[in-house]
Amino acid sequence: MARAASPKIAVLLPCYNEEAAIGATVAGFKAALPGAAIYVYDNNSHDRTREVATEAGAVVRTEKQQGKGNVVRRMFADIDADVYVMADGDLTYDPAAAPAMVDMLLADQLDMVVGTRRHDEKSAYRGGHVLGNRIFTGLLAGLFGRSFSDIFSGYRVFSRRFVKSFPVLSAGFEIETEMSVHALELRMPVGEVETVYAARPEGSQSKLSTYGDGWRILKTIFNLYRVERPVLFYGAIGELLLLAAFILAIPLVRTYLQTGLVPRFPTAILVTGMVIVAVLCLFAGLILDTVTRGRREVRRLAYLSLSAPGSGA
Repeated sequence: MARAASPKIAVLLPCYNEEAAIGATVAGFKAALPGAAIYVYDNNSHDRTREVATEAGAVVRTEKQQGKGNVVRRMFADIDADVYVMADGDLTYDPAAAPAMVDMLLADQLDMVVGTRRHDEKSAYRGGHVLGNRIFTGLLAGLFGRSFSDIFSGYRVFSRRFVKSFPVLSAGFEIETEMSVHALELRMPVGEVETVYAARPEGSQSKLSTYGDGWRILKTIFNLYRVERPVLFYGAIGELLLLAAFILAIPLVRTYLQTGLVPRFPTAILVTGMVIVAVLCLFAGLILDTVTRGRREVRRLAYLSLSAPGSGA
């Protein structure tokens, strides 16, 4: 019996002004995954990120559109591999955890393994970010029925069929949320591995804006919910309108039953309009649900057109 060939592994490192950390990051992944190709995608750095990454032995490429989502879109489109390891190039994620994550993906034929962060240093993960992560993780679970322990982790391992069926739409740091929803909506087999999350080395600064990116992530979650769950989204709007119309109609009905008159025509017209809009919301949700189902089937077929990781096909 022929022995199955070793999977082709690509390590993808999106970077922006990471001169202080990228060399050690590349070296760490080269040591942890000796047979892997290391790709550094520079996102308009103004320091020596490209030169340091090249000297460390990485294949360096450039994405001019600013934002992590734009970089991920380019990486997923350009690189062909069986297994993709993605991490930030700031040395906060532990390269030594990558082999265990890859092994889990292949052994269990998973499509995504998330490196859930464990931080021992307070400077590694600010308290506000920890709280925000918990809130958004709970919100995602409430809206989509299930979630991950750490939806914002940038340390992930993907199968080829995940990468090539994922239509990246996000431009910035909301990309991790979009990845999570993509896996949940297609009901992909996924896993989690706890990894150490370290403080940034001196000279490396976080690009995450707590409030600005938090607001964008919140909008992304609700937009994805609107697109993926149109019946529930528009149905909820319709229910609120019907409830408000019912409350406004109570005194009108009471007066009509007592006198046979409807003295407040503006309120009556408002109630009628609200009921009509509520019904339209319901039908819009039903129609869009058909469209969403068709889109989901297309993504599922694209996903199924590729073999499972570790299947040997």
